[in-house]
Amino acid sequence: MRKGVLWFAAILTALTVTVVAAQTTSQTAHGERKVASRVAAVYPELARKMHIHGAVKVEATVRPNGQVKSTRVLGGNPVLVEAALDAVGKWKFEAAPSETIEVVQLTFDEQ
Repeated sequence: MRKGVLWFAAILTALTVTVVAAQTTSQTAHGERKVASRVAAVYPELARKMHIHGAVKVEATVRPNGQVKSTRVLGGNPVLVEAALDAVGKWKFEAAPSETIEVVQLTFDEQ
């Protein structure tokens, strides 16, 4: 009977460690790093002429030193996408121990 209790305790401990490790990994993969320097997006001339405004959601992979490694569009008006990607690609985030994925939204209003 005692061996069964020890095995149960060992399995329960292993599962707890696995769950804690998985939670830690997901927290660092999608961090909430602060933006250290932000480059404003240039409102596209075509969007201005067509009176297009709206938001573009961008996923940025950020290196540990804070530089943007890559960007990917998650949604938004196609006329505004290129300007958003160009701007976010020049942003600088605060340093972190590992690479993270940050999701940011840029809003374009008629100027």
